[in-house]
Amino acid sequence: MTAPLPFDPPGSRIEVEEGSAFTPRFDANGLVACIAVDAHDGRVLMLAHMNAESLARTLETGEAWYWSRSRGELWHKGATSGQIQRVVEMRTDCDQDAVLIRVEVGGDGGCCHTGRRACFYRAVSFDPASGRATLQPADP
Repeated sequence: MTAPLPFDPPGSRIEVEEGSAFTPRFDANGLVACIAVDAHDGRVLMLAHMNAESLARTLETGEAWYWSRSRGELWHKGATSGQIQRVVEMRTDCDQDAVLIRVEVGGDGGCCHTGRRACFYRAVSFDPASGRATLQPADP
């Protein structure tokens, strides 16, 4: 038997967009996108996904939990690296299929598995003449 979801199903469009109930709209894989930004300077740190359990744990503990699509398991951000993300604020978008969390990052303050502070460390350039996109460093 499956445990009940900790969130009520979304209501009408008006209820979702204007109501006060948090009723996240999980996709066909049971996930919502989550953008993590630095609570102090607003820098976008990472994009990850949450399922109902990781979202509930995030709300219960005040620390970011995600669903690792590559490993197929819950992921407590910073559990091994020390880069625990303490949630300062959580918001949802207009149709409640994405969340944004403002976090204070523990440890060395990094978030990316490459050792960088943020996962968005490259800029995409597009050359209309060639029709090609290339990547360039955006951060040192």
